[in-house]
Amino acid sequence: MEFINLKSYGDGTESSGQVRVLGTLPEQLNGRAVLLVDDILDTGRTLHFARALVTGLGANPVRICVFLDKPSRRAVAMTADHVGFQIEDRFVVGYGLDHAKRWRGLPDLATID
Repeated sequence: MEFINLKSYGDGTESSGQVRVLGTLPEQLNGRAVLLVDDILDTGRTLHFARALVTGLGANPVRICVFLDKPSRRAVAMTADHVGFQIEDRFVVGYGLDHAKRWRGLPDLATID
């Protein structure tokens, strides 16, 4: 198991549109099957970037699993192979999701208005 830290949100509720890599990347994935797991598929930019990144490192096949899918916000053509729940266009926090490093520890999902 490897972890890739990517960031496209700052302290706001909108993606910056720029995906940044935080930390190190796996050295080699040549011929390895990869499952990318993410909390939410929103604009699609981060997962599109991640898929291109691991594909460029030789991963094949690459599949995507997300807890939440928000298709109405898609800015990049992207679908997940496995989806927990599809949600409306609301900013959600809790259950591991945060806003400006707050509300991540809520035991339930909540929305910010």
